[in-house]
Parts: sequence; structure tokens; C-alpha cells
Amino acid sequence: MVRINNMSTNYPSDSTVVNIHNTNKALAVSVDCNSRYVYADPEEGTAIAVCEAARNIVCSGGEPVAITNCLNFGNPYNPEVYWQFVGAIKGMSKACRKLDTPVTGGNVSFYNQSESGAVFPTPTIGMLGILEDKKYQTPLAFQDSDDVILVIGKIVNDIAASEYLYSYRNLKHFPAPYFNLEEEYAMQQCVKELIQSQLILSAHDISDGGLFTTLCESAFVNHLGFEVQKVLDIRIDAYYFGEAQGRVVVSAKIDKLKLIETICSKWNVPLYKIGKVTSGEIILDGENYGNVSEYKKLL
Repeated sequence: MVRINNMSTNYPSDSTVVNIHNTNKALAVSVDCNSRYVYADPEEGTAIAVCEAARNIVCSGGEPVAITNCLNFGNPYNPEVYWQFVGAIKGMSKACRKLDTPVTGGNVSFYNQSESGAVFPTPTIGMLGILEDKKYQTPLAFQDSDDVILVIGKIVNDIAASEYLYSYRNLKHFPAPYFNLEEEYAMQQCVKELIQSQLILSAHDISDGGLFTTLCESAFVNHLGFEVQKVLDIRIDAYYFGEAQGRVVVSAKIDKLKLIETICSKWNVPLYKIGKVTSGEIILDGENYGNVSEYKKLL
């Protein structure tokens, strides 16, 4: 796009990073909401939307500072719709208080429904962040083959509300995915310190599609692949496609691993070494699934 000072065009990151001329600072902007989660649990789903927006800004090297919103619901005269709306406000409030991101504005759109029913409740969150120094801008893309791949944040045996269940298993009713606001906050503080300590080369949050999708997205940009393995005794579909919250995939040089472990331990955040970056091959648990170029053609 022309003349918007977008620093992410050729350096993709989890949020859009906007250059501020004549200063070392930049802005980070993210818009998020997964309506499946909100439909499953309005309060938790909306808290997740706020935290995912913040997570995207943190992964890009920024500090979340404020939100706006666009709250989309059905007919509020229907008790279940108004219940969804009230739950969404509660969830937004508790997440914003924890993250210290005031709501600076927004709007509400009701009556979004037809004879077939109301839309999924969709409280879309727009969040603003600040990069105090442009050197902290962090891409989502893997940088070099043989870099170590890590998951920061708690891996759990959870596949609820995932795209995998909804689109591929045709399951339309489920609880919200695993989410713990305190764990999410600690993980974000941990990632911020890792970035400001310049210990990691990329950061990309695990969200829609789960771990496998996140790995692919990190691989596509520089035409790199990944070799990873299941490091916990949980369901294989939950491991690769579950959308439990509070997790980020990062890559780093192997000689930085001890320092990364120290910072994760400081914040009491789980750290998992799951594999390494390859020159293009995608290998899961020892089985070769082809080259990343074949997956890019499917987009």
C-alpha cells in the first residue's frame, strides 16, 4: 500500500508496524477476534480476542497500550444474544485491566441476523502498540536453516473450538479453547524480554489452525521448512492442530538457548525445544511430508 509507512510489507510480523519518521519509535497495530471462541464462551472468547491482539503486538516487538472495538451481535431483544453481549463486555474488561490497555473508543452493531439466526458474536478488537525502538521489530518468519524452534507457553491436551474440529470434523458445538489470563500475561512479558534482549530471531503466535499452521506460516516467507517432533504425551491432533492459548513459536540460534531458558524460568513460563528449521523439507515426528513449496501452492 502506498504512503502508509508500513514497515511490515517486506518484513512480515504478527502485527502491522508503522514507521514514525524522525524518531526511533514505530507503531504496531493488530485487529483480532475468533467468533468461534466467543460463541462457545462469550466472556472467555472476548478475553482471548484482547489477549491475541496484544500477543501479536508483543511478537512484533511492541508494547500494547490501548484498544478500540467493533462489537457485532444479533438482536439484543433475544435473551441469549444480550447474554452474549454482557459476557463479551465482562471478558474485554478483565483482559484490558490485566494488560493495562484502556478502551479508548468503539461501537456496537446489533441486529446482525436473518431468518436463519444471528451471526456468531464477534467483538472485534483493534489494539495499538508502540515499539520504543525500531531495532526490536521482530518478524514471524524463520531466518536460517538449523536455527532451533521453540514453543514458549504451556502446551496442553486441548483441541476445543479449533478450526480442525469445526471445518474438518464438522463439530459445531464445543467449549472455548484452554485459556489462562495469568499464564498469558507472564508469557507475553517473557517474550518481550527475549526480544529486547535480542535473543530470538522470529516470533509467531499459535492461533487459528494450531501449531502446524503457525510453523507453515513461519516457513513460507523465506522458503524454509521445519523438522519437529511431539514432545509431550498428548493426542497428536491436539498437539499439531489444537488452539490452546498463550503460546508462541520462536526461532533462535542454538547458542542462545541457555539464556532463553533463564528468562523463561524467571517468568515461570514453560519452554519446549520442538525441533529445527530446515532448508525446505517439512518433517513431523521423523516422517517427511514434502517441501514447503508444495504447501505454498495450496494457499
